[in-house]
Amino acid sequence: MADKNIDQKDLFEKRKERYRVLVCIDGSDESYRGLSYAAQAAKNKNSDIVLLYVRPIDQGLRSGGLQVRVARENMLSWGLELPGIKYLKKGLEQLISGDGLSANWKEKITHTDIDGDPLGDNKTEYTNEVGQTIVLKLKTAATIASGILDQYELGPYDLIILGDSGSWGGWTKSLWDPAVAEKIAMHAPCSVLIARGLERGNGHLLCTDGSDHARKMVARSATISQRIGSKLSVMSVSRDIEGEAEAKNNVNLAVEELKSSGVAPVNAFTRIGNPFEEIINAGKDYSFIVVGSTGKTSIQRFFMGSVSFKVMEYAKNSVIITR
Repeated sequence: MADKNIDQKDLFEKRKERYRVLVCIDGSDESYRGLSYAAQAAKNKNSDIVLLYVRPIDQGLRSGGLQVRVARENMLSWGLELPGIKYLKKGLEQLISGDGLSANWKEKITHTDIDGDPLGDNKTEYTNEVGQTIVLKLKTAATIASGILDQYELGPYDLIILGDSGSWGGWTKSLWDPAVAEKIAMHAPCSVLIARGLERGNGHLLCTDGSDHARKMVARSATISQRIGSKLSVMSVSRDIEGEAEAKNNVNLAVEELKSSGVAPVNAFTRIGNPFEEIINAGKDYSFIVVGSTGKTSIQRFFMGSVSFKVMEYAKNSVIITR
């Protein structure tokens, strides 16, 4: 057991050297919207895309015997319509049929036993000649949120992509239920993208408040912009006219930081008013609104709320919470 733990730790450290994107699939249209973004962000070598479907423990699979063994060994190869597999296969087909990803892949299938569930965890890993990896992961968990967060611990990941609605294959809660999406956004150590009505090509709107956390997210936003070839604009909001000078300074600092990272913003501006409302209004013309997580603990964010989480919930377009 100790050797296994050491191996897992080594694997975790090696994965830090790669750019890894976790796309959570539930079969809904929204859950597939982030696939083109994931393919673009991870099109370079040394990058991974993991498609994840979380299923409840023992979802009507107490069949045992030969059926389950065959399902384990041929999870995707035989096209078996077990829970979640058809959704993962659809995602794989969309990824490979798109631009930028090679069609030559080597396949490796792995199974992990889970107490109380005959199917357990299963994954099929595809690797191409340039080092890109696509993983299809059928994961068993007590809840959707715990399954996604547990998957991060096996990662790590640079970005988690979620659709903003979905049935999750029979789960009673939709993906956008606060118990699911907000929990992921609050607790995931990496950036989280909520994909809704995703239309690439309209650029990103980066929102900054001048805080230490906002300054740190600027560099990460530059990386995202460079990876997907997206234009980037910067804004800051002052609650009143007295704070406008500070807002302008926040924008100027962000612009300089972006330029030092090799990204020249196409627009930089300030607004006066309620930050949540101004960001929503200004961001509606962009593909993404990019906001940073607060410096508060997840418990404080849950009880006190934040501009970032309000934007994530109410914006009509996609939102990235950057860490």
